[in-house]
Formats: sequence, structure tokens, C-alpha cells
Amino acid sequence: MSSLITVFLAFFAVVGVPLFLIILAFAIWGFYSSEIDLMVLPIELYRLTESSVLMALPMFAFAGFLLSESKTADRLVRLSNAALGWLPGGMIIIALLTSSFFTMLTGGSGVTIVALGALLLPALTQSGYGERFSIGLITSSGSMGLLLPPAIPLLLYGVIAQQMDISGVEIKDLFIAGLLPALMMIVVIYVYGLWANRHDPLPTQPFSARELWLSVKEAKWELAVPVIVLGGIFSGLLVVSDAAAVTAIYVLIIEVFVYKEIRLRDVPKVMRDSMIMVGGILMILGVAMALTNYLVDAEIPQVLFNFIQANVTDKFTFLVLLNIFLLILGAFLDIFAAIIIMVPLILPVAVNYGIDPVHLGIVFVANMQIGYFTPPVGMNLFIASYRFNKSITTLYRATIPFMLVLLITVLIITYVPWLSLVMVR
Repeated sequence: MSSLITVFLAFFAVVGVPLFLIILAFAIWGFYSSEIDLMVLPIELYRLTESSVLMALPMFAFAGFLLSESKTADRLVRLSNAALGWLPGGMIIIALLTSSFFTMLTGGSGVTIVALGALLLPALTQSGYGERFSIGLITSSGSMGLLLPPAIPLLLYGVIAQQMDISGVEIKDLFIAGLLPALMMIVVIYVYGLWANRHDPLPTQPFSARELWLSVKEAKWELAVPVIVLGGIFSGLLVVSDAAAVTAIYVLIIEVFVYKEIRLRDVPKVMRDSMIMVGGILMILGVAMALTNYLVDAEIPQVLFNFIQANVTDKFTFLVLLNIFLLILGAFLDIFAAIIIMVPLILPVAVNYGIDPVHLGIVFVANMQIGYFTPPVGMNLFIASYRFNKSITTLYRATIPFMLVLLITVLIITYVPWLSLVMVR
């Protein structure tokens, strides 16, 4: 009977039934078969409302949507060009930093490709870089900011870990832990870009202090956003939810009343669009936590750990298998859904292997970043294919070199936990 139900649910997933309904059905079936009152489901949904950290999610999402609807991307490109355009391979680092910063602000990797693609692709090709290299760079750098605060994936990971009563997982620790790995990824891609274009003259432009000052002056309001978030949280003046609320209000004021790029009457539409995304995340999170409760009651994580321990003798091998699994998962599943579904299963097993839960969060998100452009079905591949009007096979060829370089970086992040934990522990 149980196998038949599993087959039916798998079929529903394949034909496109919403993910939260599939998870909810699994949870209902699990509780019902265990003769547990189904009232645990609404209780679990209500328990989410007690998470003060979770209140930060809609605020950061709203701020990100506002920034993506404005001309923030144009200002960031101009600033990066003025500050770094004189360096060898200046346009490479400009594309990387602009994309990372924009993704950090908006929380959306695909949004970055759509918003910055029309600016960065002509700039790169006019600077002498090949079209394939340029498309690969833009597509792969679109996810670089997911480890930078206020990173919504890390926020979501922290909420789930806290709901599971995993000790030692604070949101601010996750934000700090992501800084060095994110910087390392950016530097590695930049160095690879220099090497890949080593036979061509790397263009530089004269440094202009006046242009740098004007670009900083133009973008100063948006540059203050990470200062508000990080300064408020790490100074102790604001908790994460407070910082999110302040950020949302601040971004609303600067985009509507200072830059005046978003009309006041358009704000409800932006709010609605952002809350649709947040609502989807919360719905999946609620039913996934209910399913997690069933799995814990049924001792599934312990059974999984015992099975893995019987076949995997050491932490090193476990991390190798985890990397492979997460890369495959990232190619097929959105990062938010992957975190919500898999973290409750993976986290207890990893802790039993002695892996720091904060380090695991960085490893999880770093792998999922690459999954965004991992063939055959990485989400960013299709977004870039549509954005640049190129075939999906062209995108495969363009991004594979960047994926391989970043794979090496992720392995270093995975097996050198010091990179994630040096500023935390």
C-alpha cells in the first residue's frame, strides 16, 4: 500500500502538481499511517509564526524586488567600471562584482541575468572578450551573491536549523561564514578569466577620479543597504528581523522618493509580486516542517544515518557524496525548495558525522549556486538562453568551464572548514 501511494505521489510530481501539495500529501499519509492526529499539521504551520527570524524573509524579498524594478543595475555597472575598469581584465571583475552585489541585494540569481545581461554582454564583447566567454561569465556569476548577506538561502537554512533545535546556528554567524567563500569564488573566476584570455590583450581604461566620485555619488543610497544590514546586525543594535524591516523601508524611500524610479502607485504591484514568492516559500516550508516532524517521529534521520554509517566509514567520503548529491539536486530543484526539503534530512546526519552546522549551510548553498547552471536543466541556463537568444547547447558549452573551476573551489570550501568558520568560531 505504501509503495503504491509513493508511486502515485511521484506521478503527480512529474505531471506538475504543486510541490507543497506533494509534500503535504506525504505528511498526511505518514501521520495517518502512524495513527497520529492530523491536527499536528495546522499546529506545525502555526509554529512557524513564532519564528521572529522568519519575519525577515518578506521584508528582504520586498526590498529586493524594489531594487530589481529600479535602475540599480545601471548604477552598479557604472560604479564598478569607474572603480575597476583600469585593471587588467577589468570588465571581468566588473561583471563579477556587479552581478554578485545585485544578487546580494535582490536575492534572485535569474533576476540578475535578466537585469544585467543587456548591460554586461555588449560591454564585455566591445572590450574584446569572446561572446561565448562573456555569456558563460554572466550566466555563472549570476549566482555568486547567494552567499553574501542578507542572503535569503542562508536565512532560510538558519530558520530550518533553529526549528529543528540544532544548536550553534545563528543567522548572523551564517552571514559572516559566507563572506570568505563568496570572495574566494569571485577571485577564482577572475583569475580563470585572465588565464582564458591570456593570448589576447586585456583592455584597460584610464582611471578617472572624477568619474569614480560621480558614480559613487549616484549610487550612494544603494551602497548603504549592506551597511545598514551588516552594521545593524553585527553592532547589536538590530536583530535580523529589525534589520530587514529597516532595509525595506529604506529601499522604499530611496527608490520612490529619492530616485523616483518607481511610482507610488506601482508599489502595491511590487509588493504583491514579492509576497507571491514569499507565500510560496512559506507554504512549502510549513508543510515541509510538518513532514520533518513525521520523519523525526519515525526516526527516519537516524535510520538514514545508520545506513550511511554502515556504508560510509568517514566524514570525508560523506562530504564527497554530499557534494555530488547537492550538485545533481541543484540542477533539478530551485534552491529554496531544495533547502526546505533536504536540510531536515541532511542536517542531523551531517551533525552526527561531526560537521559544523554553519559550515554545512555554506557547503549546501555553494553547491546549489553551481547547480543553477549545471547541465542539463540548471535554471540559469534556460534564463540566459532566453535572455541572450541562444540555444541551450550554446549555454552548455559557455558555462561548463566556469562550472569546473567553481567545482574545485567548492571542494576547497567543503574540505577546508576554516574558510567558513574562522570569523565565526
